Amino acid sequence: MSDPPHAPAGPDAAVDENRLEELIVEAQTALPFELPGLANRCATALGLSSALIYLVDLQQRLLIPLDDILEPLEVDRTSAGWAYRTVSPRVADTADGMIVWLPLIDGAERLGVLAVRTASLDGVRMRRSRMLAHLFAMLITSKRAYSDWLAGLARTATMRLPAEMLRAFLPPHTIGSRRCVSTAVLEPAYDVAGDAYDHSVVKDVLHTMILDSMGHDLTSGLTTSVAMAAARNARRGGGDLADVVGSVDQALAQWLPDHFCTGVMCRLDAVTGVLRWVNCGHPPPLLIRAERVLDGALDRPSQPPIGLVGHLAPAAREVHETTLEPGDRVLLYTDGVVEARDADGAEFGLDQFTDFIIRFSAAGQRPAEVLRLLVHAILEHQRNRLRDDATILLFEWRPQYR
Repeated sequence: MSDPPHAPAGPDAAVDENRLEELIVEAQTALPFELPGLANRCATALGLSSALIYLVDLQQRLLIPLDDILEPLEVDRTSAGWAYRTVSPRVADTADGMIVWLPLIDGAERLGVLAVRTASLDGVRMRRSRMLAHLFAMLITSKRAYSDWLAGLARTATMRLPAEMLRAFLPPHTIGSRRCVSTAVLEPAYDVAGDAYDHSVVKDVLHTMILDSMGHDLTSGLTTSVAMAAARNARRGGGDLADVVGSVDQALAQWLPDHFCTGVMCRLDAVTGVLRWVNCGHPPPLLIRAERVLDGALDRPSQPPIGLVGHLAPAAREVHETTLEPGDRVLLYTDGVVEARDADGAEFGLDQFTDFIIRFSAAGQRPAEVLRLLVHAILEHQRNRLRDDATILLFEWRPQYR
């Protein structure tokens, strides 16, 4: 796979502010498929040669150009991919100038990259290139919420109906603030049914959740979707953690009385570091501190799964509490992660799972990149044929970044 073709050299560094204002106004009503042409016109108005938009695919392996005459670029083997992985600009010389690869970021979420061509590069042109990347990250974020075209571009395979339904509920892979960040991955990307994750920031509080519904069909996806909707409904109504879990219990018992799921729901106060959580029949969260797992730190007596009815339903959910230290990371996962088996039947295992996260985090990789690499390692371990959904959510408290 190669870099995009050369574009004609643009004008000098003078900025036509009137033209730029017209283009920004135009961007508000532009249709998603018009973004490639708009990007080029904005680049010209900024004294640059051209700009090309690439969005990452669902599995974060390829960067897909919005211009369909161009080839996708590999995330792991190209300059564009380096900018995406590291969330940093990458500059390369070309025969007729330079190309600047810039990450497209919505908050903490990596969307793809912007390729800016320019006859020469200085501080002014670099700043304008960054401005262009910020603008188009916001445009893509606002327009992909209703664009099947953008959603389709991010796919490299046909998605099954259960996965289509469930993914409509999923939030971005990564969210965060100055004090905390949460990131998640889910596989198999096109065939998932019962697993899901959720995370949300409400003022200085981070809410996270991971769910695993029994089965692997449309009904299991529906169970998880109802659970996610009930949790969000309670959160948005101002409910505390106990209210959220209770709301999910009641919703499943009322609407899907023969179905249940396991899960962990957490609430982190990003100012004080107080972590509260409820574990409903799920593998316990893991606490990583100073590059090691604190054995059993978040283990508590098991509680019943979510959605049980009658005498099986718990009288009340127990909410646990601890206080994190700056830099602590909490890891939630479903059993499909550690139970993935290779050709010889060997499990990926909890030790290899946690060791991978610790090693790559210590090497300076960002949380979202660590999970991207990890889920690809799990897929490779099982020859890209997972027997069960594999979902991972990692959140970090970092109050020093104020």
